[in-house]
Amino acid sequence: MNTRPDLPPLPPRFLLILLLAALAAFGPLSIDLYLPALPAIARSLATAIEQVQLTVTVSLGGFCVGMLIYGPLADHFGRRPVLLGGIALFTLASLACMLADNVDMLLAARFVQALGGGAASVLARVVARDIYSPTEAIRMMSLMGMVTSMAPLVAPLLGSAILLWGDWRTIFAALLGWGTLALLASGRWLPETLPRERAGGGGAVLAFAAYGRLLRDPAALGLLLAGGMSFAAMFAYITAGPFYFIELSDLSPQAYGGLFAVNAFGIFLANYANSRLVRRLGPQRLAGIGCLITLLAGLALPLLQTHVGVIGVAGALFAMVGMTGLLGANCIGLLMHGYPRNAGVAAALFGASQFGFGMLASAAVGYFHDGSGAPMAWVMLSAAVLSALGFLLYRACADERFELQRGR
Repeated sequence: MNTRPDLPPLPPRFLLILLLAALAAFGPLSIDLYLPALPAIARSLATAIEQVQLTVTVSLGGFCVGMLIYGPLADHFGRRPVLLGGIALFTLASLACMLADNVDMLLAARFVQALGGGAASVLARVVARDIYSPTEAIRMMSLMGMVTSMAPLVAPLLGSAILLWGDWRTIFAALLGWGTLALLASGRWLPETLPRERAGGGGAVLAFAAYGRLLRDPAALGLLLAGGMSFAAMFAYITAGPFYFIELSDLSPQAYGGLFAVNAFGIFLANYANSRLVRRLGPQRLAGIGCLITLLAGLALPLLQTHVGVIGVAGALFAMVGMTGLLGANCIGLLMHGYPRNAGVAAALFGASQFGFGMLASAAVGYFHDGSGAPMAWVMLSAAVLSALGFLLYRACADERFELQRGR
């Protein structure tokens, strides 16, 4: 239940949770902080807003690629050097973003920045799995999720505040400072957590080959679908929500911002509930509950759009978005438990699948856009169905490697 006795002294539990949560928040913070500055960047660099919006897409791709690279490297070389190297790359790329004088340079710098940030996002969860027992690690990831769920809400507000007394380059200066602080704190308080007997075993090439083993395992694929498709449903909402609520439902931008905050609070509540219940109910049961609630809300969403309106839709979205908190921690925890010698690969593949499925859902909403709220509803329902089917696949194919008893 507690930290491994072979590890050097760790910081107090609260500080450790805060540090790991800060590392896990690299993704939402680096993406959402500069969103209010997109029009200003377009004006400053004398380019079209569409070109500047590509920096968001490039960042999502960079995080996916980075996670897939760092996971195997961390399983082979250790968590600490890979983590510190990734954060250092993020920090240097933040400086390049701040100094960019054209959109092409900004696009390249954003990709490299995300490439580095992927190390922090994926290894924060791996370190928690290294230090704690499986169930306690899931509980820790839920506590981390309570902090990171606030990042998408706080980051745009903070970015807007920075623009009141600085320009868009000041936002990247803040990310430069964030990366520097994270590098110093990780170097000071996070020791190497990869068990010594696992380090360097089998060669780096074999570490990457572990992706093939996971992708051929139907139980692992089921967990990737269950957790990743829940994330995809949230991305469909993030993409189509402003149009549905502001353009079609006549909500003010401020009211939509409040609704967005309520959904972020739903993720916070789900993570809190998971941290309290996972010892008693177990991650399998909680993941099943999360899939069931997501599916029921997804089935209700098209009907609520037609017959109830904005209040009913908001309620269904609160349930669906909130369940990403319940499914994320439990599915990644079960996946790493099933592959303890490849925990970095498991966490990287799970994180990359979340971003990848999220990008697909976002693209699908745009492709099927017809001036109504139907594409959002049907894409979210499709994601919910695939998430539920993934969980059923996991339950049908999981062997004793994935069995995690309550309280362990």
